Amino acid sequence: MSAPISRKQLSAAGLLNKARRFFAKIPDPCDGKITLVDYLMSGLALFGLKYPSLLQFEHDSREETTRANLHALYGIERAPSDTRFRERLDAFDPSQLLPLYKALFADLQRGKGLEGFEYLDGHYLLSLDGTGYFSSTKVHCPQCGEKHHRNGTTTYYHQMLGAVLVHPDHSEVFPLAPEPILKQDGARKNDCERNAAKRLLADLRRAHPHLKLIVVEDALASNAPHIRQLQELNLRFILGAKPSDHTHLFAWVAATPETREVEFTDAKGVRHRFRYLNGAPLNESNFDLEVNFLEYWEHTPDGKVTHFSWVTDFTIDDSNLMTLMRGARARWKVENETFNTLENQGYHFEHNFGHGNNNLSTVLMHLMMLAFLIDQIQQRGCRLFQAALTAAQSKTRLWRKLRARFDLCLIPDWDTLYRSIIQPPLLPLPPDTS
Repeated sequence: MSAPISRKQLSAAGLLNKARRFFAKIPDPCDGKITLVDYLMSGLALFGLKYPSLLQFEHDSREETTRANLHALYGIERAPSDTRFRERLDAFDPSQLLPLYKALFADLQRGKGLEGFEYLDGHYLLSLDGTGYFSSTKVHCPQCGEKHHRNGTTTYYHQMLGAVLVHPDHSEVFPLAPEPILKQDGARKNDCERNAAKRLLADLRRAHPHLKLIVVEDALASNAPHIRQLQELNLRFILGAKPSDHTHLFAWVAATPETREVEFTDAKGVRHRFRYLNGAPLNESNFDLEVNFLEYWEHTPDGKVTHFSWVTDFTIDDSNLMTLMRGARARWKVENETFNTLENQGYHFEHNFGHGNNNLSTVLMHLMMLAFLIDQIQQRGCRLFQAALTAAQSKTRLWRKLRARFDLCLIPDWDTLYRSIIQPPLLPLPPDTS
């Protein structure tokens, strides 16, 4: 049986060509031997090939085979040394990378990679969550957040707010442009996730003015200013709500006769219990801001009970309880399928590839997220990538096999590389005739 055929615009070759064309349009103020395009494409190769360090990437790029493959597959004319790589990208404005997320997402849409990814009334689920990607007690820059400890030491850190399209029935996730949580120019106080969310959501709506989205977040997001911003931006929402943070809301639901309860047991013996109320005030201070309240208990046959509660702007009835619950619980995919994947499946997310004095840490974060987006789009829309992943049996094994071939063989194109994993050639070593 012949190997599957790639969908061109959702393949590695198509996506990397799009990235290279995008990088070529960014003004390059430096007139050096290595172009800005090669610096940025080297960053995508660093994270796309899952190198554990910049130094190892530099060493391999000096080898004739790897150098030829970087040119054939990434279009890199000359890869920089690790020192020049850090110096050049430290001076690069990371905001210039943001439109590439939109460009790659547009290819995903045009290539019908999002077919079947809509969740409710034609909307996509967008999970927001923050995470850290750099921490040190010594290395720092003016944009670092600072945590001062009682023993007099200081921890310096970088965080970001991720925004990822998710679906409870699909393993792929698609990151949109994340928002760095950094000290702003001239600020004395640390930046915070709430301020980052304001910036991210405003930028998101400018970049995707017509995209129908349901924002799913944890209980920190169920506050009046955030909900009002979501409404102003025409973003639907399902947000966590804790009894300890919303005592007035829970008391209102308990005392209102219109509150409805529904319970049933599914074919697996799991008992689902719901309580819901439409049109409840969020809290006493924002009595005019009405939300719809949903509470859920899951009773498994082994006796385990799990409890959740949310507020949403979707009208709740008996027919959409499971849909809203599953959509809300898909929020954890930003942690499980995104942050945990970046940390544990070869991307070396929290490894310090370089911090710099200005922008390097943020630029590297974006290049890693863009490499991850390219991988996720391939996983969704490139049959050769899917077949190679199946043959390798896990992503970490796939990355290892890709790198092994990249180091040892001259590879003309991505299709040949993936086919060599799907149907590995037998290449016996020649005998020693000395």
